[in-house]
Amino acid sequence: MKKIIFLFSLFCFLSCKDREKKPVASPDKGESVKIEYAKGFSIENFEDYSILKVNSPWPEAKEAFTYLLVRKNVKLPAGLEYDEKIEVPVKELVVTSTTHIPALEALNEEKALTGFPGLDYISSEKTRKLINSGEVKELGKNENINTEVLIDLQPDVVVGFAIDGNNKSFQTIKKTGIPVVYNGDWTEETPLGKAEWIKFFGAFFNKNEEAKEIFNEIKSSYQESKELAKTAKETPKVLSGSMFRDQWYMPYGNSWQAQFIKDANAAYVYADTKGNGSMSLSFESVLAKAQAVDFWVSAGQFTSYSQLLSESEHYSQFKAVQNKNVYSVSLTKGETGGILYFELGPQRPDLVLKDLISIFHPQLLPDYESTFFKALQE
Repeated sequence: MKKIIFLFSLFCFLSCKDREKKPVASPDKGESVKIEYAKGFSIENFEDYSILKVNSPWPEAKEAFTYLLVRKNVKLPAGLEYDEKIEVPVKELVVTSTTHIPALEALNEEKALTGFPGLDYISSEKTRKLINSGEVKELGKNENINTEVLIDLQPDVVVGFAIDGNNKSFQTIKKTGIPVVYNGDWTEETPLGKAEWIKFFGAFFNKNEEAKEIFNEIKSSYQESKELAKTAKETPKVLSGSMFRDQWYMPYGNSWQAQFIKDANAAYVYADTKGNGSMSLSFESVLAKAQAVDFWVSAGQFTSYSQLLSESEHYSQFKAVQNKNVYSVSLTKGETGGILYFELGPQRPDLVLKDLISIFHPQLLPDYESTFFKALQE
């Protein structure tokens, strides 16, 4: 009898040890993906599914969205609550912002793209080849998507972005059974926060590790460039933005655009301002404060000094114009006119930072060829 009790106790002990080595995922406990800079989303991985939460689909959003990403033929635990369920890895998808394109390409999943609203805005040569071969369909405009064409495509998911929750096109698409998920990368306040949304896309292709590695490379490149900028002996003064209908629009000092200037070891003349979106000022007030700045970057749609001065001869009063130190992203375009900066810039902040360092401190990157920012032409 004692021998039987001993063997039974030993069996229980070994069984408990075995359970300790192989924990079973439960509905209330998963493994969180490490998110370092982005504030707008989170991912929790379980054995056969993931829960993706988007906390900031648009500015001042009052509700978060929960997306269930599930592998095929999986029996889900009871009690899961979600807004949309998507089978992963997705085979075909539609995205609605050019900022989504670089993430797909970095993950080698651009061939999954079947439709996009406004194909001419896409600059990437890689994706343009797919467009030219007819593999990506035109869907009209983002605010008024051609839902008939999209529904015919029957994508596994539509990745949308919105300024609020009133996009009627998305509501129509959802009624047909096609999942719509919101991407809020554009609401992030830091350069690396925007870039980290590649992990959002990685989740749809079961490529969490690949997304993590890609982001870590971008982060390391950004941080190394930031440290390099600190070695510069001078800190030039910088102006940003441009005029539109008698108002000069420029980023606030707490914006991600201003962060680039700071990390490039330059002094943004409006660094002490705070707010959301862009601030607007009169030309006279900007001239009074920034007439003597060393550089003017992100100078709107201007591509040449003749164009700049034909718009307003008063621009000639700025030292940066007199010294030909005005730089714009509008000179780097794709074959159909899309501006590369607005597509690739958010995904590759390290390249944006290197551009600015090469402008403000050319001695630190003497052989560097700029990706986005180019000096205005004559």
